[in-house]
Amino acid sequence: MPLNIVLVEPEIPQNTGNIVRTCAATGSRLHLVRPLGFSVEDKYLKRSGLDYWNLVDITYYDSFDELREKYKDGLFYYATTKAKKTHSDVEYKDNTFIVFGKETKGLPESLLNANKEYCIRIPMVDIEAARSLNLANSVSIVVYEGLRQLKYPNMR
Repeated sequence: MPLNIVLVEPEIPQNTGNIVRTCAATGSRLHLVRPLGFSVEDKYLKRSGLDYWNLVDITYYDSFDELREKYKDGLFYYATTKAKKTHSDVEYKDNTFIVFGKETKGLPESLLNANKEYCIRIPMVDIEAARSLNLANSVSIVVYEGLRQLKYPNMR
C-alpha cells in the first residue's frame, strides 16, 4: 500500500466513515490515533463507511508517538492550514504517511513546530470565515494528489 492516512484523535464519526470509504477505493491504509471521539461500533460511522470496512487495513494506536516508533523509516507529511507548502509541492513515495488532526483543532502546535518542513496545506481562498475544509474532503484531495504522483498504482 503506497499511502497511509493517519487521523489523530478524530471526533466526527461520519468523517471517519467517509475516509474509510476513500481508503477502500484507493488501497490506502488507515491509522487511527486515540482517543477517538466516537465508538467504532457507532451506527453513523458504520453507515458512512457502508460495507467498505472489511476492505481497509485499519490500525489503532494509543498515541502518535507509538505510530512513529513503529514506522521510523516512513515519510510523514502533516496537513495543516498553517503550512507554507501546498499538498502538491511535495513528493509522495511508497510508505508515505499523511497525518490529519482532529476536526475542531487540527494537529497539536508542538507536532507542527517540530516538523515544519513536512507540513502541507490545501490552497483555499483568503477569507477569514473559510477557515478549513471538511476532514474527509481534505483527505481525498491529498490522497489523490499522492496517487497521481505515484501513477495510480494498482488502480484502473
